[in-house]
Amino acid sequence: MSESKRTITVLYFAAASSATGVAQEDILIPNNFKLSELSMLLVSRYAESDLEDILNTSNWSVNLEMVDDPKQVVLEDGDEVGVICPVSGG
Repeated sequence: MSESKRTITVLYFAAASSATGVAQEDILIPNNFKLSELSMLLVSRYAESDLEDILNTSNWSVNLEMVDDPKQVVLEDGDEVGVICPVSGG
């Protein structure tokens, strides 16, 4: 069987949306692609932005569920991944 590609949707919130200039996008990923690998892929797509710094302090959600350990999550075709930036308030 050949290596097939899967499509995920990445949702960018707050500072992540500002850094990328988009609120969401579809991205092709290979099979057995872990959520922990997504940061490097996104940073390479937006190398001229401060997205790397933003991702270092952000959390992730997959299909509306917060993720505790991105190394344990293998992304599947059709998954929706949210970049959840820290929020300050008063």
